[in-house]
Amino acid sequence: MNPEYSALLTDLYQLTMLQGYWQYEMHETAVFEFFVRKLPTQRNFLLAAGLEQAITYLEELAFSSAEIEWLAATHRFQPAFVRWLEDLHFTGDVEAMPEGTVFFADEPILRVTAPLPQAQFVETRIINLLNFQTVVASKAARSVLVAREKALVDFGLRRAHGAEAGIMAARASYIAGFSGTSNVLAGQRFNIPISGTMAHSFVQAHDDEISAFARFADANPGNVVLLIDTYETEVAAEKVVRLAPKLKQLGIDIQGVRIDSGDLGQHARKVRVILDEAGLREVRIFASGNLDEYILRDLMEGNAPIDAFGIGARIDTSSDAPYLDCAYKLQEYAGRPRRKRSEGKTTWPGRKQVYRTFDQAGRMISDVLTLREDRQGGDPLLIPTLRSGKRLDPPKPLSALRERAADQLARLPDKLRTLDRAAPFEVKVADALRSLALAVDKQASTVTSSDRFDFKSLEEQK
Repeated sequence: MNPEYSALLTDLYQLTMLQGYWQYEMHETAVFEFFVRKLPTQRNFLLAAGLEQAITYLEELAFSSAEIEWLAATHRFQPAFVRWLEDLHFTGDVEAMPEGTVFFADEPILRVTAPLPQAQFVETRIINLLNFQTVVASKAARSVLVAREKALVDFGLRRAHGAEAGIMAARASYIAGFSGTSNVLAGQRFNIPISGTMAHSFVQAHDDEISAFARFADANPGNVVLLIDTYETEVAAEKVVRLAPKLKQLGIDIQGVRIDSGDLGQHARKVRVILDEAGLREVRIFASGNLDEYILRDLMEGNAPIDAFGIGARIDTSSDAPYLDCAYKLQEYAGRPRRKRSEGKTTWPGRKQVYRTFDQAGRMISDVLTLREDRQGGDPLLIPTLRSGKRLDPPKPLSALRERAADQLARLPDKLRTLDRAAPFEVKVADALRSLALAVDKQASTVTSSDRFDFKSLEEQK
């Protein structure tokens, strides 16, 4: 079994709770929603990503015979409960914001409606999948906004936190608007354009740079991008100029040069002059080296003559905001709305919908968070995705998700498009939702004041 979809890829408490639900036959319909409590201080918006992997996980949810045997051998669970797990699979409904949708704090981007044990059990992996890709897509979108039409390539695999993280970061950054990835497996799996040049070691393995450049070009005639900062950047650029006509005679064109260290803007300006004076205006300059959106902004504002950027570790780890304050919480059970009232972690009860309004230019004005049945003006953002455990539509190609993200970013108000912290986007809470919260609180206070449990039922269970 693919470990990404193993039923054991969860927290222990999901299984201990399930045993309690099973023992007391708590199988009525539950509603859980995934949302972000508050935006990181460095973010003005978030970009939803990871839904496809979450849906695939729900579709494939099942315990293998080996997993059942292992659970039985732990002696943590009742034998009858372990046998019950053999038939566990997801039969519920999902409504969600499509990937590439801009969203804000407290807005659910996914709702699961299913028998309580099913809806509860999937919590850990749902959070795991949506949190990570949304973190990366939201970080990548900031570079996309800053770079405007410049090409951006994901270079982060080698410093990503594991194989799955590297693959999913390539996917999320591509949805956000990156042009490609250096990650070959991500290219194969998701049909993302792959891009790469050479390492310093290739140059160092040769006795001189000219030999390294010539051999690389001969071995890779369709992808001649030469790394020129191993020793002295401008000196290497002069060597590229001398080599170019000789390669041209062999039918090989130098497509670009890469600068990976030093003052990228200053080096790029000098290299551009060297290349242009030699008639190599078509040779592009590619920059990399621990970049992020802030460095990118400085280079863009300084009009550095750089055509494309490779952005690595800081994107794949979302270095300035590596996680979201996100949650997957119970909002309804057995037909009754539920509300968490913990200090600082209060939730809005019931099944909700988000409606978004736009101005005449198509820019976002505000959102309304309300109950699903409380129709508001604007576009509803959560759409049906699964019914009775089955997809309603086939998976969308990544190109379509990428187009949606581009459209969403184009519709952002100007104040949210900057890297500086802006006043929060207006998310209104509808009166219908506020009224329900008050009613739930009132009922909860009454119930709490008269908490009681029939301990005879425990004796009967024994």
